[in-house]
Amino acid sequence: MSQVAQISYGTGPNTINRENVSRLIVVSANATGRDLRSIVDEISAKVKQQVQLPAGYFIQYGGQFESEQRATQNILAFSAIAFVLIAVLMYLTVKSIPSTLMIMINLPLALVGGVISVALTGGVISVASLVGFITLFGVATRNGLLLVDNYNTKFAEGIVFKDAIIQGSMERLNAILMTAFTSALGLAPLVIGSGAGKEILQPLAVVVLGGLFTSTALTLLVLPALYAQFGKVLIPQIKLTQSEDFTPKSLTVN
Repeated sequence: MSQVAQISYGTGPNTINRENVSRLIVVSANATGRDLRSIVDEISAKVKQQVQLPAGYFIQYGGQFESEQRATQNILAFSAIAFVLIAVLMYLTVKSIPSTLMIMINLPLALVGGVISVALTGGVISVASLVGFITLFGVATRNGLLLVDNYNTKFAEGIVFKDAIIQGSMERLNAILMTAFTSALGLAPLVIGSGAGKEILQPLAVVVLGGLFTSTALTLLVLPALYAQFGKVLIPQIKLTQSEDFTPKSLTVN
């Protein structure tokens, strides 16, 4: 061996792994007590400050963190598509752009309760929390659509403007409250429960439960108030057409 190589004793990897035509060294660790994103951000900041990489070396953060990043990007993209489709479907239902915008006001109202509930439970936004926000947006949009569609029905029936808002709100009050309370009772065990699987179900339940209270309360207060203030602009224009069967026709008598 000494005739073809110089032999020395030292430390080094017992195997050499390769990926994408490059040598690969894996450094793994488990995260406990904190969310994965904040840990990776802290590691990345300290590595940039304290580690000087030789030429040709680079660092990639993968594993569960990489999967979470990919899932978050997919959720945001699909949420944007769902938002556009929901807006189009609502417009086809209420036949009015101002009314559609009024319903969409429920989304930030629902977001308030979800953000507060996340802040009170540790302030960690995960993939499960994002799914909870999407679910919450759907519930908030449905509540707003129930009220607005009922208002427009009352207006079309010729009911006085003020009475239409009062009657429309009272008729939908029981349905909205019953749906919210039923959902809250179903999610309560997930919020206060413990055991395996809570890291997935609990963040989702916390967001939806917190947002249900603010969304339901503010929907029943804000939407009627906005309609009372700007109702004449929000009422869809109804065009009355006359059928050809009712057009006067000339009668000729021989």
